[in-house]
Amino acid sequence: MTWVHYVSYLFGGAFLVNAIPHFVSGVTGRPFQSPFANPPGEGLSSSSINVLWGFFNLVIGYVLVCRVGNFDLRSTDHVVALGLGILLMGMISARLFGRFHGGDSPGGH
Repeated sequence: MTWVHYVSYLFGGAFLVNAIPHFVSGVTGRPFQSPFANPPGEGLSSSSINVLWGFFNLVIGYVLVCRVGNFDLRSTDHVVALGLGILLMGMISARLFGRFHGGDSPGGH
């Protein structure tokens, strides 16, 4: 196992988490921020764009976790790398999307 595998699992977790808000917003018919909006990441993209963007993130996450190295759910170090990616992207998403949807504010209030 090389360090590249751990980095792949970390980023795989980040992509898998990023798929969730986009895909869920899209399939429920709601617009949501995406890199394709104007301004990028702040404006709203259509539900169809978000389904596609969420699916793309899911595919990339799958490739990074399941096709790089031999990811093993019973291996603590593999799960920790994946979990860190999930946690980090989850916290970043909470802060970024929270600005637009009444969640986390930058000041923590």
